[in-house]
Amino acid sequence: MSRTEAVFFDVDFTLIHPGPRFQAVGYHASCASHGIDVDLARFETAVAGAAAVLTSAAELYDDALYLKYTRRIIELMGGQGPALDAVAREIYDEWAEHHHFSLYEDVAESLRRLRERGVRIGLISNSHRPLDSFQSHFELDGLISVTVSSSEHGFLKPHPRIFQRALDLMSVVASEAVMVGDSLTHDVMGARQAGMRGILIQRGVVSSPHPDDVEVIRSLTELPDRL
Repeated sequence: MSRTEAVFFDVDFTLIHPGPRFQAVGYHASCASHGIDVDLARFETAVAGAAAVLTSAAELYDDALYLKYTRRIIELMGGQGPALDAVAREIYDEWAEHHHFSLYEDVAESLRRLRERGVRIGLISNSHRPLDSFQSHFELDGLISVTVSSSEHGFLKPHPRIFQRALDLMSVVASEAVMVGDSLTHDVMGARQAGMRGILIQRGVVSSPHPDDVEVIRSLTELPDRL
């Protein structure tokens, strides 16, 4: 096995998690401000039911896809009316704001351990969040060398081009790079298609199975010793 020169991370639900703004209470508040009544108890089911909307055959970033997804969550919570698109846009726009998110507790120390070992760190995200300000906001200055977001690059994970773009920016070959993320399809299988090693992180209660040949960690603290 080649020496690992670089580790790339997914961002949402791998390094950071959303606060109340993107949970049931946040959706309810946005809807209420536009005169839309929704059922908070249906939120989790609505999120699961709307997931299929995010499938993109072309694997290209399109904000209309995410607006449709957000609108569908509201509809599955019982929301109706002409203001649905306005609420979806409001929630989508705020998803890009760092202050609505928090780092997982294991992130900062794990990234520092990697850098101490000489491993370079990058981010690859299917997001419109401004990754150039990610490390300063979350006090990770000096730890992250390369960032690639699908909204700027064009292609979504698992398309191999977004992985290759990150590899090129890092000046590293695929066999010397690892991708870590919470999505089996987007992060692990996408990385494999690009010739990289993929590691799945499954935090908390594990609800989805994975193939036996997929490497899994439950915390980023496990990662340095896996490389």
